[in-house]
Amino acid sequence: MRLMGFDVGSRTVGIAVSDLFGWTAQGVEIIRINEDESEFGLDRVKELVAQHQVTGFVLGLPKNMNNSIGPRAVKAQEYGAMLTELFPEIPVDYIDERLTTVQAERMLVEQADTSRKKRKQVIDKLAAVMILQNYLDAKGPLTKQGY
Repeated sequence: MRLMGFDVGSRTVGIAVSDLFGWTAQGVEIIRINEDESEFGLDRVKELVAQHQVTGFVLGLPKNMNNSIGPRAVKAQEYGAMLTELFPEIPVDYIDERLTTVQAERMLVEQADTSRKKRKQVIDKLAAVMILQNYLDAKGPLTKQGY
């Protein structure tokens, strides 16, 4: 069982995967996308799914602070729908990811003393790790029957 976590933005998608036991999340990479030109990096996602033998997808759902679904959350759901279409056998789930990017940036500034340029290069991957780790901690393995 290996899950893949996604932090979907308008220009990048941060990717993380779990270990085989579903205990920990590790950052994999950041995929450049272009929503305006309908370029979503799905070819690279296909490669990563095969490489890591992924059995479930977890996408961060950036809800508004009042718990409503805003435009970015809708985009994340649309990305999830594309994954479902591309990989009908792999379940997709979502987890509230409010403020994960803020937490990731704070972690990079306060704990790693990372420059702004370097933060920009890793922030989405770290956010994907946080999304997936939060999911693993809260829900455990994702199965076709269990979502």
